[in-house]
Amino acid sequence: MSLADYLAKNYLSADPKPSSSSKKRKRKGTHPPTSGLIIADDDLGWGIDSTSKVDEDGPMTVNANSAEFRRAKNSSWKTVGVPTPSSTDQAAADAIIASAAAESAARNALDEDEPEPSSSVVKMESGAHAGLQTADQVTAALKRRQAEDRKRFEEDGDEHSGRGKETIYRDASGRIINVAMKRAEARKKAAADEAKAAAALEAQRGDVQRAQKEKKKEDLKEAKYLGVSRFADDADMNDELKERERWNDPAAGFLSKKKQGKSVSGKPLYTGAAPPNRYGIRPGHRWDGVDRGTGFEKEYFAAGNRRRNLKELDYAWQMDE
Repeated sequence: MSLADYLAKNYLSADPKPSSSSKKRKRKGTHPPTSGLIIADDDLGWGIDSTSKVDEDGPMTVNANSAEFRRAKNSSWKTVGVPTPSSTDQAAADAIIASAAAESAARNALDEDEPEPSSSVVKMESGAHAGLQTADQVTAALKRRQAEDRKRFEEDGDEHSGRGKETIYRDASGRIINVAMKRAEARKKAAADEAKAAAALEAQRGDVQRAQKEKKKEDLKEAKYLGVSRFADDADMNDELKERERWNDPAAGFLSKKKQGKSVSGKPLYTGAAPPNRYGIRPGHRWDGVDRGTGFEKEYFAAGNRRRNLKELDYAWQMDE
């Protein structure tokens, strides 16, 4: 065994392998550990023992004589936002703004004082000149055209502008429509339609309903001259009650004065016996006595009589109990 092997075996040791579960950060520029001898430098440089274990998570010690430490003495504060301009910068900015405003005013004055172009220059419909020209020339020509149009409009007045005049309406063919006449025709048509609807509704009513309506109008006219109260000896009321016919009046046959067989409309009525109906309408004088109905009126009266009979029997049985 050589001397180097003996020293390496008994007195020297290799660097331990890093643990796979360690979560410590690795510094950039570090070399991976190598097996073999550890060469220790006599000049430690920063005053740190190379054999001592360095804690990466701990505070970092820096030599006070290093360049990094000297640079760290400077302030590390940063200005947030726009810094306040100094008086010199503000004066320069105001001068630039004033010069720009002066140039704009001078350009506008030059455009207004520019002489009218000769009639030989070809113009487009918008008022701009045809051909190659600058943007300022195009703008000046358009402004001149707008000023001319505005001046002509103000000189013409309301006569040519149509302000305050009545609107003229035309149909699809271009003919003028008389609005007043059209409105009158529309009102006339609406009145005619309303009268037609009222006539159709009146035609659905019978002669008796019309006669009752007319009688009600006459009664309202006469009511203006009547007293507030009516007594039992009122002649008009008694005559009206006497003239009213009742089919179940047992004393109707003893009356010496019988009413003429005429309807409310003035037409003659049938004088013989006739089956009753729910409306109380008697047949005309030309009826031949044959009932051509469906039998509904007969069943109607039979059902009514049966209902009243059962009601009376129920009352009688309750009283017997």
